[in-house]
Amino acid sequence: MQNLIFVNGTMGVGKSAVCRELKKILPQNVFLDGDNCWDMTPFTVNETTCRMVLGNICALLNGFLQSGEFENILFCWVMHERGIVDEILSRLSGEFRFSLFTLQCSEQELLRRLNGDIAAGLRSQDVVSRSLERAAHYKDMHSVCIDTTNLTPLQTAHKILSLIKNT
Repeated sequence: MQNLIFVNGTMGVGKSAVCRELKKILPQNVFLDGDNCWDMTPFTVNETTCRMVLGNICALLNGFLQSGEFENILFCWVMHERGIVDEILSRLSGEFRFSLFTLQCSEQELLRRLNGDIAAGLRSQDVVSRSLERAAHYKDMHSVCIDTTNLTPLQTAHKILSLIKNT
């Protein structure tokens, strides 16, 4: 049975970096970063684009699940409400083993990471307030929480791998 692995958390916590490491160590895998489905200019968040992005994510995940080519399907995105996770799952077909991991870190570490991204030109300054606001939403996610404050992306990936193997 395929593993469908969601990696969740606020902006800057390390979702993409952890999934890139998981991609290196998990057999037969594919990785979808939900942010790629939002890569548009101008960046527009409205009812139409939200519906389109969610539909595209579900179509891609269904394609990966139905192909039978992948033992592990990795997906990361900022899903700050459990309803987003549930909506995606409700649109997926087939049998799979589902795991939801929420990455968290201290506020000080989050600020350090975000400011590093801003200095490198990867993010704009407004991400700080948005990320801090979203961070508070992950408490009732009904997921496996991993504190990444003192972990590298590779260490976090190995922690996820060990948790997947134990299920």
